[in-house]
Amino acid sequence: MAAFDPAEAHVYRSDMPTPKATKQETPDFETALRDLEELVERLEHGDLPLEESLAAFERGVMLTRACQSALKEAEQKVEILLKKAGEPEVEDFMPDEPNG
Repeated sequence: MAAFDPAEAHVYRSDMPTPKATKQETPDFETALRDLEELVERLEHGDLPLEESLAAFERGVMLTRACQSALKEAEQKVEILLKKAGEPEVEDFMPDEPNG
């Protein structure tokens, strides 16, 4: 029996980078988020074989890290721009207390 290759699995669209390709290039935030949403949807259906589920999960972890990295980078850019403009520092978001 041949070893499972996630790059060959139907979990991946032909235009979606495979785990092998992602070591060289990271998708932009919007692409990573869209691909992550699609992977979650497929995993939630529960009809993937175990090996494909694991490959999808692995890809999901990579996409999550790419999204987190892009968001952190954007946050840092905003902070730099605010400092240059003399604006107050960015404050942590505090959600409103639920009414009830």
